[in-house]
Amino acid sequence: MIEDKNLEMIKRNAIVIRNIENPSDEMKLTAIEKDGLLLRYIKNPTKEMQELAIKSNPWAIEFIENPTYSMKKYVVSKLWNTLELIETPCEELIKLGLLQKGYAIKYAKNPSILLQRLAIEKDYDAIKHIDKPSEEIQMLALKINYDALRYMENASLKAELFAIVQSEAAINFISNLDESKKVLLLKHNAMVMKYITKDLPISTVESAFKEVLSNENVSEKYVRDFINCHSINEKYGNISMDKMIFIYKYGSAICKKIAIDEKLKMI
Repeated sequence: MIEDKNLEMIKRNAIVIRNIENPSDEMKLTAIEKDGLLLRYIKNPTKEMQELAIKSNPWAIEFIENPTYSMKKYVVSKLWNTLELIETPCEELIKLGLLQKGYAIKYAKNPSILLQRLAIEKDYDAIKHIDKPSEEIQMLALKINYDALRYMENASLKAELFAIVQSEAAINFISNLDESKKVLLLKHNAMVMKYITKDLPISTVESAFKEVLSNENVSEKYVRDFINCHSINEKYGNISMDKMIFIYKYGSAICKKIAIDEKLKMI
């Protein structure tokens, strides 16, 4: 009679299991099925109870001493961040986590390049959880989103320039911006001028533009950006003449062709 009463109480409110002395297996199983975390109140749980607990709530693995590999695999397949409860998870478990979230890489000690790639491909910003990512990994993240640069403490110059080509806003994530660095960035994206309007001498700016625009291999985007960037303007003192005149004087043949096409679009 008392056992039936206790069982009914557990069915209504499973937490009461913690106040019942010597609960029966049926009581334990009933409580665990309702809330796997109640495994913490079960002394010497059977394997059946442990498996039922993690099916009810994967976080219940915290209360399993020496869980089997299949248990670890199960909980990680359900919730990637249960990896934090697993001591030194193997590569296969990390991969399971990465199928859900790139951040799972933070639970890998000295992750392989393969794991790093999987993490970035899932979430580009997972790079913030990779210690000293190689240039290969940096570039992979940046190809997905230039914003990844904000999470790189020691980005390579190649990575920085690649990000700048993707978006001039990447300059916000680049440190050590001395004059030579600003010039280099400007040569890769004319729109960078929005962020350094009055930072450079006019002679330096014009020299940089002459070098890029006089090249027969200048990109179409660079020419169009140069023309449309309102921050490149005589009133800001960073160019000494009208931009179309500048192109007429210093631009390559292909540059002039692109410039004419751009101007015609504006008519």
